[in-house]
Amino acid sequence: MTDVWTRTLTLRRDRRGFTLIELMIVVAIIGIL
Repeated sequence: MTDVWTRTLTLRRDRRGFTLIELMIVVAIIGIL
């Protein structure tokens, strides 16, 4: 699971930077899990 998140975050960062909204969504999903 951690590897998947790391890869996703890396791809998003390479694509167009990490926005605050995306960060909030990731934190919310991790919080639910």
